Amino acid sequence: MCLRGKQRAGRVQSRVHVDTVDPLSAVSDGVYRLDREWRFTYVNAAAAALLARRVEDMVGQRALDCFPEVAGTVIEAEYRAVFADGRDRVFTYFHAPQGRWFEIRAFADPDGLTAFIRDVDDHHRSDQRRADRVAQLTAVLEALPQATVLLDGDGRIVSANRRWTETGEVIRDAGLRPGVIGDSYLEVLSQHLTAEDRRIIGAGIGGLVTGGPRAADPPFVHDYAHAMGSQRAYFRLQAARVEPSGQVVVTHTDITERVRDQQALAWRAAHDDLTELPNRARLLELVGEALGRDPGRGALLLLGLDGFKAVNDSLGHEVGDELLRQVGARLREQVRPCDVVGRLGGDQFLVLARGCDAAEAAALAFRLRTALTRPFCAEGIPVPLTASIGVAAAQPGGDGVHQLLSDADTAAAAAKGAGRDQVHVFSPGLREAARWRLEVANRLRDGAVDELVVHYQPLVRVDTGEPEGVEALLRWQHPERGLLSPAAFLSVAEETGQLIPITRWLLGETTRQAAEWAAGGLPLRMSVNISARHFSAETLVHDVRVALHDSGLAPENLVLELTETSVAEDPTRAEDQLSLLQNSGVVVAIDDFGTGWSSLAQLLALPIGTLKIDRSLLTAAARLAAGGSGSVLTAIVSLARTIGIRSVAEGVETPAHLQMVREAGCELAQGYLLARPMPAADVPRWASRVRAAGGDSCALALRGRAH
Repeated sequence: MCLRGKQRAGRVQSRVHVDTVDPLSAVSDGVYRLDREWRFTYVNAAAAALLARRVEDMVGQRALDCFPEVAGTVIEAEYRAVFADGRDRVFTYFHAPQGRWFEIRAFADPDGLTAFIRDVDDHHRSDQRRADRVAQLTAVLEALPQATVLLDGDGRIVSANRRWTETGEVIRDAGLRPGVIGDSYLEVLSQHLTAEDRRIIGAGIGGLVTGGPRAADPPFVHDYAHAMGSQRAYFRLQAARVEPSGQVVVTHTDITERVRDQQALAWRAAHDDLTELPNRARLLELVGEALGRDPGRGALLLLGLDGFKAVNDSLGHEVGDELLRQVGARLREQVRPCDVVGRLGGDQFLVLARGCDAAEAAALAFRLRTALTRPFCAEGIPVPLTASIGVAAAQPGGDGVHQLLSDADTAAAAAKGAGRDQVHVFSPGLREAARWRLEVANRLRDGAVDELVVHYQPLVRVDTGEPEGVEALLRWQHPERGLLSPAAFLSVAEETGQLIPITRWLLGETTRQAAEWAAGGLPLRMSVNISARHFSAETLVHDVRVALHDSGLAPENLVLELTETSVAEDPTRAEDQLSLLQNSGVVVAIDDFGTGWSSLAQLLALPIGTLKIDRSLLTAAARLAAGGSGSVLTAIVSLARTIGIRSVAEGVETPAHLQMVREAGCELAQGYLLARPMPAADVPRWASRVRAAGGDSCALALRGRAH
């Protein structure tokens, strides 16, 4: 812009500046000069355009006359300061008439000052909006209970709430550097993290900061542990990108209490409440880990306390619980540091012996058995305990954790079955036996009672050879394995609770058969074996009465045979039930006498009508007699006769046996010499042969033996 020719003479000097070549005409900023009288001495076109004036209207005029609205504003104050001290100034100014923001830089010169003016309205308003958003976010952050920071596009902290500051004080007390505004967030946080947490958080926060497709969806979440001196705190980091600013807000929620509660719950879920030892689930995990690291090396020792139910019943469960805790503690004292002791439940404990073979595991088992022989003490009461221990060593290419535990359980059952307080090492034969036991249990449960049959072995009078009765011997007509003896399945039936239903069936079948024979002119007394389980179930008296009622058999023609061991387990309960049966006319016999360890006086105090002398005692008596030690058998028979008990010799297989029982005074005998067990249909035919031979089955048997 040029000054007009009609200007006053006072403006001639200014025209020289305008008409000559203007060195500031190419500058994009507006530029003007003021003398010390505040007159414009130079104005470039950019300045005139910014200020919405013409150059000629400004040059030579006082600034406050051209722009009276700046009086008393920051412009006047800053310019006066430049005139006063000669120092440069930079400031922003909102020009009300235009409603815009300008940035002004004022430089002192000898004649006054030079001002550079730039329109920064868009930039200023953008900054203001950004500042407003930051202020709003800061207000939101302050309202959050979690420690929260706001990060810029470089990942630096631009704002933090009060909770973050308070946490920083705790961090400083722990000897670490807290993060403040301007710090790199990741650098500050990394001093507390593990390498893995640093990697995960770095990638997550980095992805949000740098942006990209769907950078804000979903937010980044990560739980991490935070070292606080000797303590350990746990936090959940949640970060989200704030659009369109590109900033990232990060919250840190203290989840220490929650994590510790979860850890406590996880610990309780993996440990036994009573002993605080690893439980079954945790033990299986540890066994799996051990086998994974060292296949084919390691063993399981399963310990079952012998007769622990009797301890609970006699001393109470509180004492029993204390003993279980002591057993667990003693086992831990005896194992190696690398081994693990756990409780499977009840009175069963499991030891994981890492990195050992079967021989080493067996040696450990014997050491544990010895350690348990020292009496325990609960509430001042010394309590002796023993354990049956099964050992199963891992094999290369073995069947895994559950099979190894099953093998140890099978070996422990074999140890208990061998007489308790034993150590038994697993062998493949035990597994086959266990599978057979499982098959038996399943078939018995699924109705194998229909496959049961009864064979009968005659009992004869020793003096006359006359048949007096039969003993019912249970057999299983297995569809694949053929005829099975009771030893193959009765123990399983007892364990699975099937023995009482089987015995109930047996009572019904045998009494019906005896009644049928009696109706046909063959009166034979029926002897049936009864288990101790029938005593504990307390249904024996009822079941016998039902069988007699349904069959019509006279009570005196039924003999119940019980082993001395089964009676000795609970003599009081046995005596009560046997007395009721005897009073009704049923005969009670003690079977297999001489194989148990019961007191003879205790047995003879029971309502017993017959004593069946076991074959093993018969053999031992024969051996003693041959050595000139006298007849032990005679003494036993005489004692029984004195108190009114009949004696039956079992296992008579040779003429010498028959002669010995005759000399001892036994009333009855049974054995292979006299007659083998036979199906029910063969009994009448055998009896007919005896009658045809004169009625003396002993003589018939001796003649047959002679031929």
